[in-house]
Amino acid sequence: MLIRSRRAHDIATAEITPESTYLRRREILATALTGVATLAFGGARDARGATTPKPPELGPIIESPYSASEEPTSYDSVTQYNNFYEFGTAKEDPAVQAASFQPKPWSVLLKGRLKKPGSVPLETFLEGHALEERIYRFRCVETWSMVVPWVGIPLGDILKRFEPDEDAKFVEFRTLYDPERMPGQKRQTLEWPYREGLRMDEAMHPLTILAVGLYGRELPNQNGAPLRLIVPWKYGFKSIKSITEIRLRTRAPQTTWSEMAPNEYGFFANVNPEVDHPRWSQKRERRLGDFLRRPTSKFNGYADEVASLYAGMDLSKDY
Repeated sequence: MLIRSRRAHDIATAEITPESTYLRRREILATALTGVATLAFGGARDARGATTPKPPELGPIIESPYSASEEPTSYDSVTQYNNFYEFGTAKEDPAVQAASFQPKPWSVLLKGRLKKPGSVPLETFLEGHALEERIYRFRCVETWSMVVPWVGIPLGDILKRFEPDEDAKFVEFRTLYDPERMPGQKRQTLEWPYREGLRMDEAMHPLTILAVGLYGRELPNQNGAPLRLIVPWKYGFKSIKSITEIRLRTRAPQTTWSEMAPNEYGFFANVNPEVDHPRWSQKRERRLGDFLRRPTSKFNGYADEVASLYAGMDLSKDY
């Protein structure tokens, strides 16, 4: 249910697809992916028939108390049907184009309103959390919905180690910018690098995690390896992938989609069936692999946990 749009002058005519055509294509592809056979050595075939071995398994992990109770979406569907424009705009592109991407070594630059800034190797960034990794079986909503058992660490627990100061009100994230490694960045599809942001209280909420894996394995490249954000009560475009920079700020950052199409992409991007996209209703969603739509739940079903963050706000304006 991700609201996807760019400025008119950024969109090639050939890239514009009517919603009805897009939905039929999505149904066909989702059905095909659900039937993809797992190979004997633990891999799968992507939408173009290429072999994609599963990433290595992670260490000890436990179920999070925040996990949803629904049955997870199939591994093949989650890893072969992706939005990741750095590797192409078609849903099957990332699994193919990211196959040779090397997410190690990796570092994260921390800057802005904190007392311990610096560029930190990923292993150091995650230090002290290896045995606290949990499976978060979160509901996620993009142009479709799904239930994914993410493996991750609460963002707030990590940020505390770098000691945010009292003036830190927002957190900005940036994706790696490297057109040679991410060939989709050679096209002017978006303004690179991809940028996202959260208010500080959203970032510190225990439901907000930095994911390092899914289904008990390391993150596949096409799903945002080696580190991505997951904010389960917001639309999927907020959950930025392949993070290389985290900056704490006093003011709200400019984010990629809300800057390119502010009438369609708000900064908050909370799942809200009461606020329609300018071109279609958001009252119902389709679970990946299903044919029929289901009602969309406000805050994606996490209202009990997060509604208090927005007390007093008009969510039809602060969308």
